[in-house]
Amino acid sequence: MNLELDGASRLCFVIGDPIAQVKSPAGVSEMLQARGQNALCVPGHVAPKDLAACWAGLKTLQNLDGVIITVPHKIAAISMADRLSERAAFLGAVNTLRRTAEGWEGDMFDGLGHVSALMKAGCVLEGRRAILAGAGGAGSAIAHALVLAGVSELAIHEMDAARRNSLIERLSSLGQARIFAGSADPTGFDVVVNATPAGMKEGDPLPFDGDKLTPSMFIGEVITQPAISPFVARARRIGCSAITGVDMFVEVRDLMVDFLCAE
Repeated sequence: MNLELDGASRLCFVIGDPIAQVKSPAGVSEMLQARGQNALCVPGHVAPKDLAACWAGLKTLQNLDGVIITVPHKIAAISMADRLSERAAFLGAVNTLRRTAEGWEGDMFDGLGHVSALMKAGCVLEGRRAILAGAGGAGSAIAHALVLAGVSELAIHEMDAARRNSLIERLSSLGQARIFAGSADPTGFDVVVNATPAGMKEGDPLPFDGDKLTPSMFIGEVITQPAISPFVARARRIGCSAITGVDMFVEVRDLMVDFLCAE
């Protein structure tokens, strides 16, 4: 696809640390222009200590219409929004901001996108037992979406006890599933989701004990680099069905573009 780029082009940034692994710039640019928008998505490598300074500069760009937030900024980026969706406010995290007449509005689509990818791949969630590794921005969103999708139980495996307990308390307040602390042992669960960066670096340990996986389990993954994570590769070797981070990204991308293009 030949992308339009001229002085009238509108901009969307995707910011993270690291940033080289993200799929958003090309995919979001193509979708925006396919919808008739003269707009481009541009990557920005921003360290956590520089996030506030970066945002102070970015929002002065009069042709900036949106910002996509990736690791590790999804929680900190709450402070960038003037207004939050109900979902983002509940989660305390955002992955997309858009300019509106009333200021910058933030929402969070990681959970909806992940659950959509699971269900499109044939995963049944209603009444099932799920375990999730990671209670950061993406993990919290996926946990929330799993509960709303009807899982009967959800275990949260997270090394930061305060973060884990806060998420358990918030999700339990919904009264829709049993939520409790989990471990690296996935035994007895139907759906096993990695929402941590584990696997992005060579030599990373698996997020769950690979010896405890069974073929009946459905595996979810969030990392997009490598395309087939070590966790997904291990699971598929023993016969598990699985979605990749790329599968999730396709669904999240569509939701983000819908949000950015909304009137």
